[in-house]
Amino acid sequence: MIRALFLMLLATPVSAQSVMVLQPVRAGQMLTADVLAFADTTIADGFDDPRDMLGMEARVNLYPGRPVRLRDVGLPTVIRRNTVVPLIFQRGGLTITLEGRALGRAGDGEPVRVMNLSSRSTVTGIATASGAVVVN
Repeated sequence: MIRALFLMLLATPVSAQSVMVLQPVRAGQMLTADVLAFADTTIADGFDDPRDMLGMEARVNLYPGRPVRLRDVGLPTVIRRNTVVPLIFQRGGLTITLEGRALGRAGDGEPVRVMNLSSRSTVTGIATASGAVVVN
């Protein structure tokens, strides 16, 4: 009897939900609690808790009724594409600061490609909250 009940519980589908937006959100806008809700569909690369998305920035346009995927949102942008940013090279005790042009956008702690304006070479570094890119 207990075994049959256990098997019936295993066979019952578990309802899961993903997070969606209630109104259109343009790329670059911050996500707030008043625009987030649960969708009845579940996707593998989606959010299951709206609290995980609060304060994040939409990387693409988000539309109502569609689950939000992990790659659709990110940390707030501190470096925008084509802006001139301080490019900091650190090795041991030596620090060199140059100017570079950001080739993409990034949030604090995210990788970003930058073109060194002196040598025209492209490097990848980590964006900082101050808007600089650190290359180790």
